[in-house]
Amino acid sequence: QVQLVESGGGLVQAGGSLRLSCVASGRISDINAMGWYRQAPGKRREVVAQITTDGNAMYADSVKGRINISIDNAKKMVRLEMNSLKPEDTAVYYCEAGWGYTSDYWGQGTQVTVSS
Repeated sequence: QVQLVESGGGLVQAGGSLRLSCVASGRISDINAMGWYRQAPGKRREVVAQITTDGNAMYADSVKGRINISIDNAKKMVRLEMNSLKPEDTAVYYCEAGWGYTSDYWGQGTQVTVSS
């Protein structure tokens, strides 16, 4: 099993920035990719960004140019730097990890609220 613990959510004004972090522990050998999904009220959970342990990243079209994902393999940590935030970015953000992009493991989620 792999455990994921997120941190860094909160309230920010539109145009502001936030950084989310997620640390993995347990059977780290079971994962080679980590990422972030989000779920807004009444909407389906959607991918935000994902990155492999060798640094290959992908982003949802809605966040390209505003969000950067990075991975620290030594610390087993994935970070999400979010800039130019919009009210529509408001959601619960979930850290995920797996082999490839399989999202086998999930964190508890952290709330991000962007006020207009």
